Amino acid sequence: MSFFKRRRHVHPDQLESDDRDTNVDEDLRLRTVRTAASTIAESIASEQRAERRRSVRNKRSTFFRSKSTKYPEHETLVQDRSTIQIAGKRRSIYVNMPLSAMEVDRQGDPVQRYARNKVKTTKYTIMTFVPKNLYEQFRRVANLYFLVLVVLQVFSIFGAVSPQTAALPLMFILVVTAIKDAVEDYRRATLDDEVNTSAATKLGNWRNVNQPMDPRNWFERLLGMNTPGRVTKGVRKLREREASEGSRIVLNRTGVPVHTSISETRGLSMDGDSGRRHLEDIQSVDSHSYPPLVSNDPSQPSFASDQGLVRNASLTTLAASSSSGVVNWSKRISGSARWERTLWKKLEVGDIVLLRDNEQVPADIVVLSTSNPDGLCYLETKNLDGETNLKPRKAVNATSRILSEDDIERSSFVLDSEPPHPNLYLYNGVLRFQDQSSGQSKDEPVTIKEMLLRGCSIRNTTWVIGLVVFTGKDTKIMLNGGDTPSKQSKIEKETNFNVLVNFVVLILMCTVTAILNGIFDSQSRTSAAVFEAGSHPSSSGVLNALVTFASCLIAFQNIVPISLYISIEIVKTIQAFFISQDIDMYYEPLDSPCVPKTWNISDDLGQIEYIFSDKTGTLTQNVMEFQKCSINGVTYGEAITEAQRGAERRGGRMDLPNPEEQSTRMTELRQEMQQLLTRGFKNRYVQPDKVTLVSTKLAEDLTDRSGRQRTHIISFFRALAVCHTVLADRPDPGQHPYFLEYKAESPDESALVGAARDVGFPFIGKTRERIDIEVMSQPESYVLLKVLEFNSTRKRMSVIVRNPQGQVVLYCKGADSVIYERLAEDHDTVLKEKTSKDMETFANSGLRTLCIAYRSMSDEEYLEWSQVYDTAASSIEDRNEKIDKANALVEHSLHVLGATALEDKLQEGVPEAIERLHSAGIKLWILTGDKVQTAIEIAFSCNLLKSDMEIMILSAETVDGARVQIEAGLNKIASILGPPSWNPSMRGFSSNAKASFAVVIDGDTLRYALDPALKPLFLNLGTQCETVVCCRVSPAQKALVVKLVKEGRNAMTLSIGDGANDVAMIQEANIGVGLFGLEGSQAAMSADYAFGQFRFLTKLLIVHGRWSYRRIADMHGNFFYKNVIWTLAMFWFLIYNDFDATYLYQYTFIMLYNLIFTALPVMALGAFDKDINAKAAMAFPQLYVRGIRGLEYTQSKFWLYMLDGLYQSVIVFYIPYFIWTAGPAVSWNGKAIESLSDFGTTVAVAAIVTANSYVGINTNYWTLITWLIIPGSSLVMLLWIVIYSFFESFDFVHEVQRLYGSVTFWFTVILTVAIALLPRVLVKFVTTSFVPQDADIIRYMWVKGDLKDRLGIRNHRDEPAHVDIPSSKLEVAPMFRQPHTRSVSEMSTTDDYEPVPTPSPGDRIPPSRSERFNGRPPLASAAVVEAPSSADHLLTGIAVTTEDEDVVLPATSTPLTGPAVAVSPSPPPSRYSSSDIPNPSPLPSPRSQHPSQAYSRTASISYSRPLPGQYSAHSDSDDFPMPFEIHVRSPQLDENSHPPE
Repeated sequence: MSFFKRRRHVHPDQLESDDRDTNVDEDLRLRTVRTAASTIAESIASEQRAERRRSVRNKRSTFFRSKSTKYPEHETLVQDRSTIQIAGKRRSIYVNMPLSAMEVDRQGDPVQRYARNKVKTTKYTIMTFVPKNLYEQFRRVANLYFLVLVVLQVFSIFGAVSPQTAALPLMFILVVTAIKDAVEDYRRATLDDEVNTSAATKLGNWRNVNQPMDPRNWFERLLGMNTPGRVTKGVRKLREREASEGSRIVLNRTGVPVHTSISETRGLSMDGDSGRRHLEDIQSVDSHSYPPLVSNDPSQPSFASDQGLVRNASLTTLAASSSSGVVNWSKRISGSARWERTLWKKLEVGDIVLLRDNEQVPADIVVLSTSNPDGLCYLETKNLDGETNLKPRKAVNATSRILSEDDIERSSFVLDSEPPHPNLYLYNGVLRFQDQSSGQSKDEPVTIKEMLLRGCSIRNTTWVIGLVVFTGKDTKIMLNGGDTPSKQSKIEKETNFNVLVNFVVLILMCTVTAILNGIFDSQSRTSAAVFEAGSHPSSSGVLNALVTFASCLIAFQNIVPISLYISIEIVKTIQAFFISQDIDMYYEPLDSPCVPKTWNISDDLGQIEYIFSDKTGTLTQNVMEFQKCSINGVTYGEAITEAQRGAERRGGRMDLPNPEEQSTRMTELRQEMQQLLTRGFKNRYVQPDKVTLVSTKLAEDLTDRSGRQRTHIISFFRALAVCHTVLADRPDPGQHPYFLEYKAESPDESALVGAARDVGFPFIGKTRERIDIEVMSQPESYVLLKVLEFNSTRKRMSVIVRNPQGQVVLYCKGADSVIYERLAEDHDTVLKEKTSKDMETFANSGLRTLCIAYRSMSDEEYLEWSQVYDTAASSIEDRNEKIDKANALVEHSLHVLGATALEDKLQEGVPEAIERLHSAGIKLWILTGDKVQTAIEIAFSCNLLKSDMEIMILSAETVDGARVQIEAGLNKIASILGPPSWNPSMRGFSSNAKASFAVVIDGDTLRYALDPALKPLFLNLGTQCETVVCCRVSPAQKALVVKLVKEGRNAMTLSIGDGANDVAMIQEANIGVGLFGLEGSQAAMSADYAFGQFRFLTKLLIVHGRWSYRRIADMHGNFFYKNVIWTLAMFWFLIYNDFDATYLYQYTFIMLYNLIFTALPVMALGAFDKDINAKAAMAFPQLYVRGIRGLEYTQSKFWLYMLDGLYQSVIVFYIPYFIWTAGPAVSWNGKAIESLSDFGTTVAVAAIVTANSYVGINTNYWTLITWLIIPGSSLVMLLWIVIYSFFESFDFVHEVQRLYGSVTFWFTVILTVAIALLPRVLVKFVTTSFVPQDADIIRYMWVKGDLKDRLGIRNHRDEPAHVDIPSSKLEVAPMFRQPHTRSVSEMSTTDDYEPVPTPSPGDRIPPSRSERFNGRPPLASAAVVEAPSSADHLLTGIAVTTEDEDVVLPATSTPLTGPAVAVSPSPPPSRYSSSDIPNPSPLPSPRSQHPSQAYSRTASISYSRPLPGQYSAHSDSDDFPMPFEIHVRSPQLDENSHPPE
């Protein structure tokens, strides 16, 4: 049912015409859109509908207030943000006022205590490290178990030979792990200290009544520590360091900088006219990092010429003469207050702080006063929400006249503040003071508009005076961060279960042994009474059985592998080293490699199913470029965007120039354009290297004095130069007087004004009354009358100016839908349609569009309207609504000048990286603080949203509205795809999908969706979509979304971001990745992995992650196996000695088995094994899906390893046993080999050689280290027998002479090893040959085929004449010159990648070309070449894609002969080199897209062409179908290649 229909009884008149759009499904009532333009338009329309409904509700709730019972649902609608109640105790912050009696204790100190401003992101402290770290380590069941064993071995009754030696492995594990954890936490502590010791300026020699006189605890008082008023060592060092830097700046009343020495400025710097002190120019902190760093140039103020530290004399006089506000000008003061330097961690609630331009805000602060006469300041909030645009903040009106320390001493007020909470966009407080003129108490509201949040930076404001409200852990940035978690990998958690299983097996073995031993021990009249007299611990059979039980725990302890954990720690350290040394993930501009910070979760990198990414700074570069524009219906701009290139590529068009060619062409056009403009006029302010709007046609039309288009171009760029709120700055007016930098609230505005400057219309500067520009080198001055600011509701901004001709003109820019609603009725229809069409084209190319319009006004109309506007601006109630209404009175009858198109520049390689991640079966969600339209544009630019997706926009105002929309979305998906399946074996790809869906949801709706009642519905909707874009979300909401998917779907998640606002989700995800970048180091500091660019994520996951996952999985299985074979062989021996826990092996073998003899081969497997090469893994990212589905480490595999160990333990014990019992074994010297030591050593040697060889069989990639370790470990064991035989011992002396000289010994070992390993060898051969996995086929192609050639890698077996392709030019390899087109299955379906048996060739009728591709061009064509019979058994029945149809090679005995090749022209090389990003790869074939379902429902890997020596149709059996389908793609043919006959 429609959510509109359900609410018709509430708002029957609110279904506007656009609510009945044809895009709405009348049954599901859910709007779905496809193109970027329609998506943006729909998001704007939904916001407008919501605003209209909200306005109507407000009116009705006012009119029918007494009749609320008639419409009870009105009371459940969304409340205004100001009325939302925050849980917790409100705080009152007093300034120069005494606290009430209820707020102080007996000593007069405040009762309420506040958090320190010192922050801590570490997990440990010096006091808690040992207990907390031991607790975390003993969460591992195996560690706890071995602690019990160590305690048992202390008692000699249990037969332990050396209890001290037995404790060493456990101690070694605990110490090494503790050191690793300490190093990681020390790094966090160092960064915390960097933040806490940053410099700040606060008011000193002034009493903060909100803090106790002596805040020390009893312990500090006892020891005399931290005496109040004493300057600490850190503060003293800070002041000494700054004092040694030379000079400071004192600003006079007009703001002109005066350089003086420190000695001159230490005292009071008095103004001769008024006698009031000036604020000293205190050193700023660096603005480009979080934590802040010390600035290298403390002496350079920003905007000193425009904003003085002390305002002009007239304003000061006015302030002094006025008695309104918090300042009591008649109050006598001591005049002792001084600004003093201190550390961030020393700030407290109630302190008065001074902030300077480019400084970071040290705490949550309410603005009292600023250098701007209007009380405005500008804030950069990228550390909080990732946005780099400036946000205006204003001072509280009652305190805005505070200009100096004296004014603060004369002020008195109290701030009634709400409790701390994590909402970044909400704050409610009340400033209470006594009006000096009337003597009455007054209240002034304080909102988020008057607050500066910790971590943000002051911009374009000379100074700000503020009151500290929240500190430390109470600040919003810390409340959104959360505690540093302790992460465990998925395999490690599952290992705990497997260890428990082995522990149960151990208990069963010990129980059986104890019971049987007790039974045998209770028997009388046996030989034991003679030969074993006095050997029993007691005369009680039950007690002896208990002792035997404990002894067996010690003897069989290896079945629970203690060395597994330390081996894994070592292996993961090696893996972390390899990751950090990967040159492909090194980012040269920042000199930063990939830095693993958490080493124990590398295997999780190979199992990621969901990636949650920030947008600004993560996917984008924070750079906005003016690329195209439409003026009077004429389009200008030659740029080709990433989204446009991706859309053309998906559509099959490959005629676009490659990026290198395009860059060269753009450079030439830019130079030609500059030459044309220079001939027409002189532009002193142009910055040629920053010109992004490149169009020679624009230059020609602009310089053509007789052309009609010239006037329209001038009007268009004049509007861009005037209609904005940008500030112009000259960084070096002396050396470069014509170099202008623009700083704006929005990067869009800066880009627009910068483009106008470079075309010849520079914005020079502005004051409160005037705007100065140049028009083609001619100065023009405009009188600024009104600025109608942009907000998310209006979607537009306007300025009203008086031009040099004296006319009043309104310039307006905004969203096209908003502007078009306000066009004049007699507007040129053709121009409207053409401009609209151009903007739609721009939007679909991933560009951000704005429509530029204007209208002329008469003086009378302006004066009448100005009165209405001033009345609305001065109103107290419903002020914003009245201002919007006043704006609407003048923003009408507009005429279109044109449209702009800007590109939010993506990071290098982002679209390709996202495509590859999607190919790997990974879903990507964007969680951003940006507005909906911006997020949509970026999602289309990076090909995350595509035009063939069904995009659903969720925007609701109530919980019920959100529920209805989410349910409608679920119904929409179910109607097309059917009911969802959450089968874990189908993770990564949705099988048989007919369409792909995406969700765009705003922050308010997301808040409702995360309600416990709606979370399951939203989770179902989001996880069925290929992409989810969450907009306007806070850091805490980001973490909640990650937690929802992680716990709700039990999915492996990864979060990636670059700012402090991403820390919460980075810590919440299984894997957190931080980017080094412009937004500081907070994200990288809190992450598990940190590197420089988003594109490196593909190499980290698809190569290193997949390798690590497979290695650790194989290592676990082999570790359990080798302990089972060793331990169970001892158990079989107990059958023949009355189960009395006698050791079969010599004790040194027991101690060294897991330490030396078998440890290194398994560690080599875990550290160095590769099933396929890195280049092949990047070429076939679909292989990653096995990790998503967890197919490499399963319980079935675990039990298969256990059963293999069980079988081999029987073999390694009973073959020597039967040989020994078949006849007396005699050595070469005639000595009999019949002792327990002889037999036990033979079994031990056979078990160790078998275990090491087994690991060798499971190793895919034999490096030099592997060759040294695996055979070497067995040789070391044989050498140990030689060495230890010459030591005096009661059971092993001269053992080498007896065994090594015996043929029986060597024959027994060789026979035992061969029989034990034979089943494993046969199974591996059969599975690899007849039922291979995809990796097996690719590995075969790598070794036997020409995959290396197609990847551009030289084969060492090639002839010397073979031409090697350098790695730097890998992009020209044939495989990567094929069209990198997303498959049709990825565009509208996502195939299940699980390999399944291929249907019989006779049962399949391939569809026609037109039917199969459904109007879309095919992927790169394929080839069939002759294949020798050596690979006949491997690839029988292969499905090969040709240009016209799918061909399944029949399983016949007749091999294919002769070449059969069909290729398509190769596109230009990839834009990025292989040293920067992974190379493009073939993607799954679009066989499940077709509605007729004629295609197989199994996705397959696409290859370039059949491999020589591999693709043969010969088979020994015609009835045996091949279990894989491999679709191949042809490489580019050489000149000597021949077409198919």
